[in-house]
Amino acid sequence: MSEAFYPALGLIVIVALIFLVVKLAVQLRALRDLTARQSETSEQRHRAMLLDLHDGLTRQGDRLTGALADNAHRLQQQLLAATETLARNLDTRLEQISGKVNERLEEGFKKTNETFTSVMTRLATIDEAQKKIETLTGSVVGLQELLGDKRSRGAFGEVQLEALVRNILPPTAFEMQAALPGNVRVDCLLRLPEPTGAIAIDSKFPLENYHRMLDSTLAEAERAQALRQFKADIRKHVDDIGDKYIVPGVTSDGAVMFVPAEAVFAEIHAHHRDLVDYAFARHVWITSPTTLMAILNTARAVIKDVETRRQIHIIKDEIAKLGKDFSRFDDRLHKLADHIRQAHEDAQQVQISGRKLTQRFESIERVELDAPQQPPQLRVVEPGNEK
Repeated sequence: MSEAFYPALGLIVIVALIFLVVKLAVQLRALRDLTARQSETSEQRHRAMLLDLHDGLTRQGDRLTGALADNAHRLQQQLLAATETLARNLDTRLEQISGKVNERLEEGFKKTNETFTSVMTRLATIDEAQKKIETLTGSVVGLQELLGDKRSRGAFGEVQLEALVRNILPPTAFEMQAALPGNVRVDCLLRLPEPTGAIAIDSKFPLENYHRMLDSTLAEAERAQALRQFKADIRKHVDDIGDKYIVPGVTSDGAVMFVPAEAVFAEIHAHHRDLVDYAFARHVWITSPTTLMAILNTARAVIKDVETRRQIHIIKDEIAKLGKDFSRFDDRLHKLADHIRQAHEDAQQVQISGRKLTQRFESIERVELDAPQQPPQLRVVEPGNEK
């Protein structure tokens, strides 16, 4: 080949290389544009997917929050309704209990006031009777004229005994002219609570020899004889009372001999102590209007105490029932407190779960997307430098 051929061949090669380089540059630019468009499209798709996911999670969170709020509202309404029902039931029960207690207290106060009024009335009557008795006992001559015979004396004793008993004791606590076994009648029979039981009171008393032993117109021997006979009459009367009016199993182990004359009673206790001891040994208590009044007042106090204890027993029963009701109320209140505490704990757990879901949604929203990966670069190799 001629020498002119080689420069022409080199020129052709250079042109071909230039063409190839230009073509490669055009393809590289097209590839870059395509890659940029694909990257932009992929980023838009990712962003759209993330936006859809965010919207879906947001709507799901809204629905969950609404459902939780509805459930909490319904639970709160149910708790409020249950609490109001329980409060109404408690108020109703407490009103019933208060009504019963007030009724019992009013009844007790009423009975106490009636008893107090009755006591004051009877005390006034007793004071008046005491004044009359003192006036009566102050006149010995009048007493002698009034008690001239046994029948008048017996009627006077019975009337005075009945007046004293009726003014002090309630009608259910005594019986006048009561019948005892053996076809025997006693002037008055006190019916007291056990263990005292029934107590017989005799209002007859010997008085003839008492007047004779105090009669200054009689001789000393006659008055001494009258004194001995008076003591014998008292002993015999004590024996009669002990034999007739102390009945085992029917009456108590003692009886009362009522002497309606304070002067006779004072004479016996002041100058004839042996008669008092003898009567005491036969379980017969000699009384005057004043001492019998004290005995009757004691009997009335015993009766009142028994009635008071009976009422206290009823009050104790009612208080025991009230205590049981309050015990049941306390148990139910504790159960209600446990339910309310459990509901509060459940509500706190639901609130914690909702807070965690909200934090998770926020963390998803704050996540940063990775930058798109760069495509590989094409390197141009010059001729003669290939390795």
